[in-house]
Amino acid sequence: MIRMFFVALTILGLSPFAALAQADGFAGSYLAARQAGMNHDFSAASDYFLRALGRDGSNVLLMENTVAALVGVGRFERAVPIAQQLAAVNPESQIAAQILVAHRMKEGEFAGLLGDQAAALSVGPLVDGLAAAWAHVGAGDMTQALAAFDEIAARPGLAAFGGYHKALALANVGDFEGAEALFSGPDGAQLQSTRRGLAARAQILSQLERSGDAIAAIRTGFGPGSDPAMDALVAALEAGEVLTFDIVTSASDGMAEVFQSVASALNGDAADQYTLSYIRTADYLRPGDTDTILLMASLLEQLDQYDLATRAYDQVARDDPSFHAAEMGRAEALRRAGRSDAAIEVLQQLAESHAEIALVHQTLGDALRRLERYDEASQAYDQAVALHEIPDRQHWILYFARGITHERSDRWPLAEADFRLALELSPDQPQVLNYLGYSLVELRQNLDEALGMIESAVQARPDDGYITDSLGWVLYRLGRYDEAAVHMERAAQLTPTDPIISDHLGDVYWAVGRTLEARFQWRRAMSFDPEEDDVIRIRRKLEVGLDRVLEEEGAAPLAVANDGG
Repeated sequence: MIRMFFVALTILGLSPFAALAQADGFAGSYLAARQAGMNHDFSAASDYFLRALGRDGSNVLLMENTVAALVGVGRFERAVPIAQQLAAVNPESQIAAQILVAHRMKEGEFAGLLGDQAAALSVGPLVDGLAAAWAHVGAGDMTQALAAFDEIAARPGLAAFGGYHKALALANVGDFEGAEALFSGPDGAQLQSTRRGLAARAQILSQLERSGDAIAAIRTGFGPGSDPAMDALVAALEAGEVLTFDIVTSASDGMAEVFQSVASALNGDAADQYTLSYIRTADYLRPGDTDTILLMASLLEQLDQYDLATRAYDQVARDDPSFHAAEMGRAEALRRAGRSDAAIEVLQQLAESHAEIALVHQTLGDALRRLERYDEASQAYDQAVALHEIPDRQHWILYFARGITHERSDRWPLAEADFRLALELSPDQPQVLNYLGYSLVELRQNLDEALGMIESAVQARPDDGYITDSLGWVLYRLGRYDEAAVHMERAAQLTPTDPIISDHLGDVYWAVGRTLEARFQWRRAMSFDPEEDDVIRIRRKLEVGLDRVLEEEGAAPLAVANDGG
């Protein structure tokens, strides 16, 4: 249905042409642009492509790539004249059609948009059909517009798209009864299956003086505390306010909603840079929309464009109900960019300004835990726990995370209590079963219980190397070395470059008398950059063997389990 246009971002490597590159020549600019494009560095790619285009302005492929890079970085005003030139020489260019549709709609050139479609410029059947419908809305021809929306809705698989946009168009011209008839009709469940759909229906119901129904519609999808923006709508309704219908206020907004709808549908199924082009176009048509910004920033983050993602998150206003979500996203982008201290500072400030949101404290705790600042992380988790009056199933991860900080800080009784509470909330969580079981093994406590926990974890995740390692290790601790070897070998196959797993496999091999293979595994473990304490112990095992190391440590010697286990 939708053709791919990011040709430059999928071209193969540079090596055969690298010798051609010159710092100020066409070849150098073009090759640098291709490399930047393959790295999703849209800022650099657009600059280099523009430089190359200046030396070969009639090159169709170069124009295509230049426009694509400019869209990636959000430079639409610069992309428009190139897209116009590209469409003139290559009417089949999807990216050119996309830019021109958005530009025409933004400028109110509705007849020109319909003329472009008549000239066969096409983004794709879905976008083309909705663009024509919204152009008719902009031109004031609702009869033609509604017919166009109906035509889209009649196509297989597109009923939700056509019906949703028809409802928005009706609401935009004040026909809230007609819009609500669609939301409450046979296809209504699909129309309000998204967050934006629910918000639109709530605004429509409020305009119809049906505040109770609006609140009920929101609460079908969002319980109290699950989404501050939706909570804000409910609070306004409960206070007797009439919600303004502002999801779509113009034909241009309607077209922005089209591109956002497509981007949301593509997200996770299509290539991220392709989805980004649609959400960038939505942002061009309707700048400042929070949902658009958050999706755009998330996609940039997934493409490792952390500076662009941070700039996008910064666009969300401080008084926006979703500001905390944007700040948590900005903190994650900073962390992934290697600026952990800045990320922590963002989250600490957010924990002060939005102290009532448990997720903020939990996110701060997660960030501190990654930096091994366990005492501070525990305190952040304490704040999150205190905000949940009665913990439910979804909070198992919070207690699990806090338990890890206690365990790492040698507060085992507190850690065990949190792990066991996490299992009470969600009894079959393999992560918790494995962590608690492994910890009990290391402490030489309740080994039979630990074995049962880890066996359950392995059953739930048979292809997880770390959990399989835990099973092998508890069997080793129990003296069941032959059984342990089978699982340790499996763990090493699943996760072949982990130093701890290779070290454990070496110990098990030593216990069953396969000493040459044991030393080989210990050497492999050394090649995988183990922790310094592990390096010292592995070196000592290579020097004198595991039996001597255990003796030096005052540990019990290796002993095969009796028949009773």
